[in-house]
Amino acid sequence: MFIPRAPTPFGLLFDIDGVLVRGRTPIPAAKQCFRNLVDRNGKYKVPVVFVTNAGNCMRQTKAEHLSHMLEVEVSPDQVMLSHSPLRMFTQFHKMCVLVSGQGPVEEVAHNLGFQDVVTIDMLREAYPLLDVVDHNRRPKGSIPPTKGLRPIDAVILFGEPIRWETNLQLIVDVLLTNGSPDNNWGTQYPHIPVLACNMDLLWMAEAKNPRFGHGMFLVCLESLYKKVTGYELKYEALIGKPSVVTYNYAELLIRQQAEKLGWTTPVKRLYAIGDNPMADIYGANLYNHYLQASHSTKAQKQAKSGGVAETVDSAPKMTSAELGGASSVYGAEEDLPEGCSSILVCTGVYSRDQQELPSDTSQTVTEQHIFHGHRDFRFDPSLMQPSFVVQDVKEAVELVFQQEGWPLE
Repeated sequence: MFIPRAPTPFGLLFDIDGVLVRGRTPIPAAKQCFRNLVDRNGKYKVPVVFVTNAGNCMRQTKAEHLSHMLEVEVSPDQVMLSHSPLRMFTQFHKMCVLVSGQGPVEEVAHNLGFQDVVTIDMLREAYPLLDVVDHNRRPKGSIPPTKGLRPIDAVILFGEPIRWETNLQLIVDVLLTNGSPDNNWGTQYPHIPVLACNMDLLWMAEAKNPRFGHGMFLVCLESLYKKVTGYELKYEALIGKPSVVTYNYAELLIRQQAEKLGWTTPVKRLYAIGDNPMADIYGANLYNHYLQASHSTKAQKQAKSGGVAETVDSAPKMTSAELGGASSVYGAEEDLPEGCSSILVCTGVYSRDQQELPSDTSQTVTEQHIFHGHRDFRFDPSLMQPSFVVQDVKEAVELVFQQEGWPLE
């Protein structure tokens, strides 16, 4: 068995697109990196979890894809998609939910625990006069009857759809009719709950330049809703990187991987490796702030119970959006890692030649540092400052093992 020399075990969180692959093409450094991360028996040397904002498939499918690409075994328990934390939102599981995205969205929703699921296609079929932008899909001849559906209680946005105009139109219809799109539009506000996964404005595939992500779809939906109603679209939860709830859940998976490795000492530090300063670096640093605040709160409670004067935490309070809409901490406070370090690679969205990271002292969005984060997140330049910048994932892993004093070979 591989025994670490360091007294403080650590875990690795890997982004996928732009770190391990570009579209369907593996990044050359990734295969060698993972050959070094497993022993002769194919067992991982440290806990590894893949944290992606993609969400158009099942965990099993993504694990099989990664296993093939990296030529090491990846189990579904090591894969965290943008929607994975929705398992914890049990208060919505018995509601009738409309799901938007692509891929097996109905199967994904049921797998997460949602029992009464309506897809955009099901909504189109039930109300055939709603989707009319594409003339070829308009009803021909006589007007088909409306089938009707049970009123929709909440909207779940898994990821960017293929037909943006269809999804935007029908989601707005649902929001403006309180879940019953055969009714007339109204002005009831706030609207029924909306939960969105994956806020990435941009992502990196094989093209030279970034592609629009689900975050761009959310910008369109928010703009349309406000243009029509005059009100801001509200989210019950924003899930996926960079929200804290995503890293909470990833840390739970790391803990489970550590148990499978036979570790008895809790993981003390996480290293998050990504290519997107706004999603990966911002999220890891935000979670690090959350961990520091949690430990500070614990210390203050202990000091207060011991009769010591309470200190004041000067760290900025996190918004509900940044927390992700869930306040649960997965596990006891004493088991939380001491911190989370962020490592930025240059094989994806970020490029040293094309981008300059915002400085720690800048407090405003400038033309050079346009804020690509979600509307409901703060622009804090310090959160976009990585702990380390390296060329690729192989260099990132070598750096981590060197930092922790572990042998890699």
